[in-house]
Amino acid sequence: MIRLSNGYETPQIGVGTWTLKGDMAVNNVRMALEAGFRHIDTAQMYENESEVGQGIIESGVPREDIFLTTKVNTDNMRVGADAVRNSIEESLKRLKVDYIDLLLIHWPVKGCIKHTWQVMEEFVRSGKVRSIGVSNFNPDHIDELLSYAEIRPVVNQIELHPFMSQEDNIAYDSQYGIQVIGWAPFGQGDIDVPGHPLLKEIAAKYGKTSSQIVLRWIVQRGLITIPRAKPNHFAENLDVLNFTLADEDMKLISGLNENRRSSEMNNPESFPW
Repeated sequence: MIRLSNGYETPQIGVGTWTLKGDMAVNNVRMALEAGFRHIDTAQMYENESEVGQGIIESGVPREDIFLTTKVNTDNMRVGADAVRNSIEESLKRLKVDYIDLLLIHWPVKGCIKHTWQVMEEFVRSGKVRSIGVSNFNPDHIDELLSYAEIRPVVNQIELHPFMSQEDNIAYDSQYGIQVIGWAPFGQGDIDVPGHPLLKEIAAKYGKTSSQIVLRWIVQRGLITIPRAKPNHFAENLDVLNFTLADEDMKLISGLNENRRSSEMNNPESFPW
């Protein structure tokens, strides 16, 4: 468990639901919770909140044992505060919950961050949202937000894997007590992180898979990660807390950094938000 700056705790390893639709989303969330995960990540943009909520119900796991994250869609941010407010209420209905553990701004949409954040603060005060944070924010976006935020963000969710180690961003966030959650720990698109020869070599040394080495590298840095919800890897992804990577291996893995994003479309500075 990782304690956030507002006192709430979240499991260090969760499951992401991007691209999951229909019955696959329901079943994967249910099986993830049955396997022992207690941190589920979705977003309005994924268009699967209803299925995620149904998966939670079918799992039989008590709601209070689950840390549930969703994110405000960029389209709603562009329309204005009322659209953001209505979208959060709709998220609660679709997810079939009385509260959301963590609500994030999905992307730093220029000119739309302030009114979105202020609405999110309203939901914290009402008790319908416990924690608020951001996703895909760089230091300049954090600076802007902190200039008017009455409730500080507890989390910044960013792309994070050995080819994109985000050292500077993490250091910047940490000085404000902002915890980093890494998405795409194994890469996306043309980036196949676990397939790298160095990671395979280190994996053989510890009797683990290269995917487990990646997750351990993230966890050992004190960060949170949300690999995609794939049932055939649930047990493997959870089994990374019973060993420790040597400092020399941590440095070797960090040395793979190329500041390489899975896609330039995922660069918050250049994407046309």
